[in-house]
Amino acid sequence: MKIRNSLKSLLGRHRENRLVRRKGRVYIINKTQKRYKARQG
Repeated sequence: MKIRNSLKSLLGRHRENRLVRRKGRVYIINKTQKRYKARQG
């Protein structure tokens, strides 16, 4: 999982990326391509 200050650029890398907020953190998840997981922080 990548940890980045800004997730906006990572969001457009794959069409199935989703932006979700969990426990005060912002994540990008992708059900089909797991390598695109990222967390903001």
